[in-house]
Amino acid sequence: MVCCMPGVAFIPALLVIWSSSAFIISYVIAVLAGHVEPLVPYISDTGTKPPESGIFGFMINMSALLAGITMYIRYLLIEKQNQSSHFVKSSCNMFSLCIGLMGCTGMSIVATFQELSVPSVHDIGALVAFGSGVIYITLQSIISYKSCPQWNTYFMCHIRMAISIISCIAFIPMIVFASQISMTKIDWTPEEKDYTYHFVSAVCEWTVAFGFIFFFLTFIRDFQRFSLRISTEIHED
Repeated sequence: MVCCMPGVAFIPALLVIWSSSAFIISYVIAVLAGHVEPLVPYISDTGTKPPESGIFGFMINMSALLAGITMYIRYLLIEKQNQSSHFVKSSCNMFSLCIGLMGCTGMSIVATFQELSVPSVHDIGALVAFGSGVIYITLQSIISYKSCPQWNTYFMCHIRMAISIISCIAFIPMIVFASQISMTKIDWTPEEKDYTYHFVSAVCEWTVAFGFIFFFLTFIRDFQRFSLRISTEIHED
């Protein structure tokens, strides 16, 4: 069904399905293996110990790649639309792409460097991934409004902006409460010190992560009317 979508809509659709599966599969395996408590672990907690760590690392790296491809196509789409409408500066579109690719790099760092093995590098990667992601979807929401009504409906713009606002609001307590945690561990129980900080921060992390997924879901309709063509030219000497 995904491959039968018109244009290049299958790319954000695949990104949404793949990323959701990465989170859910890793969570289920980690809970069944007894590595984390079922009640709202950190996303990274569900991919720290084998066997889920290998699945998590592979799938999140693939998600980062798909996200990068989606962002680049989105950049090309806006550039193409901008040729006739001139609704946004090309530099702003490029800046948004660069911020988005930074977020993808952060995702790869999170997937590659495990939370308990190299916590400082892992935390930096997570901060870059979530911080850049929030900025990216906010910029894309603003660009969407500027492209109305020719290229987007106001209803879709409102949805994107709502997702961006919720993600921004959740991002702040996610960082604040995570910074209050005095230990690095994955098997939390309610009786432990700092559990409240962990719980609130984890809830916010899942909120931001699925905010990104739902935001990319809104790209599908835009991508349906856009196709990529590769042209080759042969020059004779």
